[in-house]
Amino acid sequence: MKKYYLSSNILLFITAIIWGFAFVAQRVGIQYMGTFTFNGIRFALGSLSLIPLILFLHFKIKNKNSEKTTPSKRTELLLAGIFVGLCLFFAATLQQIGLIETTAGKAAFITGLYIVLVPIFGIFLKHKFGIFTWIGAIIAVLGLYFLSVNERFSISRGDLYELAGAVLWSVHILLIDHFSRKVDVLKLACLQFFVCSALSIITALFVEKIAIESIYQARIPLLYGGLCSVGIAYTLQIVGQKNANPSHAAIILSLETVFAALGGFVLLNERLNSMGVVGCILMFSGMILSQIQNFRR
Repeated sequence: MKKYYLSSNILLFITAIIWGFAFVAQRVGIQYMGTFTFNGIRFALGSLSLIPLILFLHFKIKNKNSEKTTPSKRTELLLAGIFVGLCLFFAATLQQIGLIETTAGKAAFITGLYIVLVPIFGIFLKHKFGIFTWIGAIIAVLGLYFLSVNERFSISRGDLYELAGAVLWSVHILLIDHFSRKVDVLKLACLQFFVCSALSIITALFVEKIAIESIYQARIPLLYGGLCSVGIAYTLQIVGQKNANPSHAAIILSLETVFAALGGFVLLNERLNSMGVVGCILMFSGMILSQIQNFRR
């Protein structure tokens, strides 16, 4: 069992690296196209990238096992894909909109609050947590103040979008934890990407102008965001969470904040003032502290 936990943690760590640098790709992508167009294309790429693997595994398993998928299992998978895909659509939309008015590093640290929110929301699912979660939450909120609140004691609109998105990412993690134990994880990944892509493209047709030239100019961010961030990383998340505690998964995935800040600094020349640095340290400390009781167990 320990071997499974170790491999799951490694997969989740790789996911965090890919997601961290994806914030940079998303920041570049919004310079050429709207939120819904960008998300629609990148999640379509992610969904399509999984189809060959799903077909390969399907025929491989079919040759070894004659057991057929029942209609009830298909329905369960479809409903799971719709629910998770809807949550993914709203979370990804808020994150991409927020990136228009904030930096990659700040967006990642605010999004990373899901590591505190996951165990708190887990109360409703009868998950247990201790005093360290509350202390970590307070420290993380204090860090958010230093990171996002300016001298006029106001928080930017972009940061507010990212904060709302963090709530939905928390729900997304809990939904993945719930459904990944009941349905095929690769098919669930493909379905949620398809649902998110379809909703994004339909919305883009009504509120945005889709231009071939813009798509070509944003080809690198789209390919990274679609094939790496979506096709590879989200799948690794689902596979990794299958044998991982959701709180453990949250703390490993929160490391994306570090790689996002590093990517923003190196590739986009983004800088934080002294208050922002203090805020990042406090937020990351709060995230780690909120998970202490899980590592002690």
